[in-house]
Order: sequence, then C-alpha cells, then structure tokens
Amino acid sequence: MDDDGLYARLKAYEGRPAAVAGTGRDPVNAPMIRHWCEAMDDRNPAYTGPDAIAPPTMLQAWIMGGLSGHAGRAPAYEELLAVLDEAGCTAVVATDCEQEYVRPLRPGDEVAFDTVIESVSARKTTKLGTGHFVTTRTDVRVGPDLVGTHRFRILKYAPARRKQAPRERRPRPVVNRDNAGFWEGVREHRLLIQRCAACAALRFPWLPGCQSCGCPEWDTVEASGEGSVFSYVVMHHPPFPAFTESDHAGDAAGPYAVALVELAEGVRIVSSVVGMPYDKVRIGMPVRLEFRRYDEELTLPVFRGVTV
Repeated sequence: MDDDGLYARLKAYEGRPAAVAGTGRDPVNAPMIRHWCEAMDDRNPAYTGPDAIAPPTMLQAWIMGGLSGHAGRAPAYEELLAVLDEAGCTAVVATDCEQEYVRPLRPGDEVAFDTVIESVSARKTTKLGTGHFVTTRTDVRVGPDLVGTHRFRILKYAPARRKQAPRERRPRPVVNRDNAGFWEGVREHRLLIQRCAACAALRFPWLPGCQSCGCPEWDTVEASGEGSVFSYVVMHHPPFPAFTESDHAGDAAGPYAVALVELAEGVRIVSSVVGMPYDKVRIGMPVRLEFRRYDEELTLPVFRGVTV
C-alpha cells in the first residue's frame, strides 16, 4: 500500500471511540494525593486538610488502568494499531500529553471517561524512525459533569536503522619515564624485565628503584616467553567487547579470563590467555608469550595456552 492509501485508511479511524464508559479503578482519595505531593515535593496547602482538592495534574492518575490495563478498550483502537503494525510501524513511544481542567477533583469523587481517536498524522520522519502520530482525547467526568480533558499522543513508527557503532578499542597503556623502556621493548616484540645493577634482583612491573636493596641503577633481561598461569579471574560484568577478541569469542561481549602469569624468570605479569575459551583456563597451565597487534597503534604481550 502506498503512503496515500495508508494515510487514507488511517484517517478513517479519526472520531472513532478508543474507550467507552470507562471508570476509574478507585475514587479520588487522600492517600494517593499525599503520595503524589511527596513525590513531586509539592507543598501547596490546597492539597491537604478537610477541604483538600487533588492536584489538577493528577487527572490521568485517576483514569489509568494500572499494569493490567483497561478492560473497556474499543476495537477501533486495536484495529488502528494493527494497521500500523502491518505497515511496519511496530515500535511505539509516547511523545506528549495536553490537559484541560474544568473543575478541581476532591476526595470521594468517582470518575468516568470516554476516549476518542482524535487525529492520526501524515507520515513523519523522526530520529527514531518513520511513522504516524496518533492522538487520543479522553473526556473525564464526575457524574454528568465534565471535569477535565486529557490528550495523549504516541508515535507508532518503523525503527530507523542504527548506524553501526565504531569498533571498541582497548584502552591505551599509560606510558611514563619509569616504564617507557618496557613499551619500547614491546614494540620490538621483546618482553623486557628490569634487573637491579646492585643485587641482580629481577622486578616487574617496572619501578624507578629496586624493591630489595633500593638501588636506582638497573639493566634489563629479555624474558624467554615461557610461563604458567599462577592465578586468574573471569570477568563477567561490565561487558566490554574490546576485551573479548579471541579465537572463541570474536566480538561478543561475553566473559573473559584475566590471568596472572608467572614467567620462567620468576616474575609475574597480568595479561590475557588467548587461543582457548575462558572456562578452559586453569591454574598451573603452561603458556607461551606472543605479541598481538590490536590496532595500528597498540601491540600487547599476551600468552597462548600450551596443550600438554
């Protein structure tokens, strides 16, 4: 069906009932007024005491059907929504409402209402997608007297295609004067460990001085790349696709293992275990160093599980 044909079909529903002879589930009552005023921090004295009135903006509160909805919705409204669904407008969002107040409501008033499909707009394009605005008008009464009018507008639309989100990147390491030599080694595919010039103690991560003797002088040794999993945790939340790039997970946002790897040289490093699902990582499992390029700027040392 073309746009003109669909619009003509939708316009035919204007003026038809959406709800007939509806009644409020509860009379206007002081407890609900009190809850409303507390939530809104509205301290107007008109809403308390023996001559209290209900806040005018509560008009819709007295006619809402609750989670179970209203039983008296007219077939015409359901038919209208079905026509929009058939046209691909399967999503819905409330956009705004307008209220007119004729007289205040007071505790004890029992409300009734009728709702009509007031208007259906021509085809509109929004950031959410393309569809039609549907406006209903509800006349609220106490007995035969009109006390207020509530107009409610929704957009029934076909969701717009979302632009593909840019690929998430791993966070960049913080490089400073104390660890710059380590990252230079990584760029050369070498895992460098600091060695104290005085006591020959190896240390990792890099530090400005020896934690054993305090000597500030040091040189480096290159790790052999052999090691084992000393400990590990599995990260379930928050999901972060940039950390789940592996042979088994692709770009999924599922769990991933973070391991503390003990190198053959005796120092330990936190890194990823690649080449196997997160739930196959085990303490004591042998691993071997490799360098993985994640993007044009980032290369990281990771460890591949070794099958024995």
